[in-house]
Amino acid sequence: LPPLPALTRALLWHFCHSPGKAPSLASSAVSEKVRTRLEELDDLEEGSQRELLNLSQQDYVNRIEELNQSLKEAWASDQKVKALKIVIQVRTRIWSMCSDPRPLPDSFTADEVNDTAKETCLNWFFKIASIRELIPRLRPFTGFTPSLCVLSGIQETVPRLTAMIRGIGDPLVAVYARAYLCRIGMEVAPHLKDSLNKNFFDLLGTFRQIHGDSVQNQLVLQRVEIPVYLTLYSPAIHWILQCVSYRAPEALLTEMMERCKKLGNNALLLNSVMWAFRAEFIATRATDFIGMIKDCDEAGFPKHLLFGSLGRSLACADPPEAERLPILNEAWKVITKVRSPQDYINCAEIWVEFTCRHFTKREVNTVLSDIIKHMTPDRAFEDAYPQLQSVIRKILTYFHDFSVLFSMERFLPFMDMFQKDSVRVEVCRSIMDVFIKHQQEPTRDPVILNALLHVCKTMHDSVNALTLEDEKRSLALLINGFIRMVSFGRDFEQQLSFCVEARATFCNLEPVLVQLIHTVNQLAMETRRVMRGSHSRKTAAFVRACAAYSFITIPSLTSIFSRLNLYLLSGQVALANQCLSQADAFLKAAVSVLPEVPRSISIEGKLRSSEGFLLDFINNFLSALLVVPDHPEAGVLFLVRGLLNMVQDYTWEDNSDAKVQVYISALPLLAAMSQESYLYSIPKVDSNETLYGGDPKFLAEINKLCETLIGQVLDHLKTLGRDESVHRQGSLAFSLFGCLLSHGDLRNNKLNQLAVNLWNLSHKQGYCNTRTSVRTLEFIKHQAQQPDMAHLSDMLQRLTLQSRT
Repeated sequence: LPPLPALTRALLWHFCHSPGKAPSLASSAVSEKVRTRLEELDDLEEGSQRELLNLSQQDYVNRIEELNQSLKEAWASDQKVKALKIVIQVRTRIWSMCSDPRPLPDSFTADEVNDTAKETCLNWFFKIASIRELIPRLRPFTGFTPSLCVLSGIQETVPRLTAMIRGIGDPLVAVYARAYLCRIGMEVAPHLKDSLNKNFFDLLGTFRQIHGDSVQNQLVLQRVEIPVYLTLYSPAIHWILQCVSYRAPEALLTEMMERCKKLGNNALLLNSVMWAFRAEFIATRATDFIGMIKDCDEAGFPKHLLFGSLGRSLACADPPEAERLPILNEAWKVITKVRSPQDYINCAEIWVEFTCRHFTKREVNTVLSDIIKHMTPDRAFEDAYPQLQSVIRKILTYFHDFSVLFSMERFLPFMDMFQKDSVRVEVCRSIMDVFIKHQQEPTRDPVILNALLHVCKTMHDSVNALTLEDEKRSLALLINGFIRMVSFGRDFEQQLSFCVEARATFCNLEPVLVQLIHTVNQLAMETRRVMRGSHSRKTAAFVRACAAYSFITIPSLTSIFSRLNLYLLSGQVALANQCLSQADAFLKAAVSVLPEVPRSISIEGKLRSSEGFLLDFINNFLSALLVVPDHPEAGVLFLVRGLLNMVQDYTWEDNSDAKVQVYISALPLLAAMSQESYLYSIPKVDSNETLYGGDPKFLAEINKLCETLIGQVLDHLKTLGRDESVHRQGSLAFSLFGCLLSHGDLRNNKLNQLAVNLWNLSHKQGYCNTRTSVRTLEFIKHQAQQPDMAHLSDMLQRLTLQSRT
């Protein structure tokens, strides 16, 4: 069961501190010690009352907390009379006595408790029993009730305390006294259900006091309206009924409903009954409850609150199918007549779930129309954003078909009521979350596309200079999810038009632009697939338009590596579609951007060296250049030379080997370009193997470039030797050795000797471990057994000798 709320605690404290003195005792009957202690208690009670005069409700609650702390301190300083108010601490003392000399088990009987604990417990009860006034005696008695486990008196005490509460004249104080007793009873004796029921039935008998002259005169004096006064009863009645209904059979609800009818369908009681009992029990009797609600007097407790409580139960359990539409009609007849916009939306928001759960878009659209009608005048919606957001969430919970959702005429006008930017964006996010989660197939439905474009544009337009990167990334993910779900089938031109519109709409979110470029590249490749690689004049013009889209969009990106990777990817897509001039333009643009790469980049808020990312990109770029034919108006290997010139001029990090690593990576590319037949090719695209056909001049250019690169690497190795950078020198030497072994013509004596020297250098510097050396030698031995590879045998002997040395 839930803890008592703050208001309940305040009223309980009021019950515990009602005025009243313990009368003086005759000197012949009590000792001087008892008289003194009772006088101290009297003074403390009067002081507490005086301190709490003229306080507001919040001050009252704050003061309760202060007194609670002072009582703890009083017990700690051995002021036992004052500390009587914190009876739970007394219970702690008794339990500590019970645990002496050994702790008691969780389940124990009174016979297992030692005499000292029993005597102390009896002493306290006798002192409390000496107080003649009802409330000052009832309060500590109730608090001490858990300690009766020591004396085995719970069976008799709880019913006795239930009867004692009947003597409290103020019905509000009495109801919280009963709530507190029920709470204690559930803690120490949950099996005593009869006492719980008796508390509730006694409560029913006091309802007539509320309308009596005594209470009414007090309300007039304190200027409290009866509806406000009745709400003070709700927490206590809720609690009592929760205790009563806990694991109760359905028959008990029937009995409660009969008693409500006998009381003239008391609205306050009926409301608590619907809150307390299981939703399944309420749902099966929903029609009966509606009839009882209609017969209630609305003067003290508005009917819309009762329908709200009924709606909460029906949101968790289903009434009989035949009764659902009559239930909705009866409820909405009352809800739509509520004049206060806040009261109206509080109730309407509850019944939206029932409507969505059991009815179609027609009924939901009608409900939305009614909400708009009530919340639009005087901009009442501005004070009800949480409830309106709840309405949206409930609709999205039950309607996952967005063609149905957006075909509701009042759905988008309902969204227009969210005019506060932060709330509007949050609503749009919730819509997109549901769309991405539940939309299984791509869509081209114009209703969905127009509506979601509007939703995504709202999210995009909320981005400004102060928006956090995480927020931008989150919004971009949602918009990208929408873009990926848009498909016009074979209507590729319409798909490209959509991407053009989306680029203009979402220009401030870079991840969205990246996604659009990927989408257009995919569109070009899908066109190639449909045409089976043979473009017509129309499709050729279309894929060039796709390339133009990417070429225009990429420069707007701020992330330099996004630009580089997309230039390379778009160039490969253009090449695959036989758009050679466009491919050249993309690759040239990538080379021209390389000098702009900074030496460090920010990743998740931390600066990291860009060198590793740059090397990865260059290696990917080199692998793509194999199939790129030279431009007729440019020189031989113009793209390869342009890339290597950039690498030469780039400002690398100090003590970096990156430039030389690029040179070594370029050697396999040049070796592949010198072959008569390339390792791979692109259909309908003539690579350099076809253009040059093994021309000696072309091969001479390749050899010359290879010699230049190897010379640069060797010069760097000498520099490392002078700087005594042993490990770096050994690593680069072995990398170049592996490159020559895999791609060089080692029949050339100079190249063969260079490879041996590099092997020796890497071993001299201790770079290669035994395992690496053995596996390399095994590879050379295997290669030496192949035809035309006998020259490797002599090399193997020299390498083996060096390894042994």
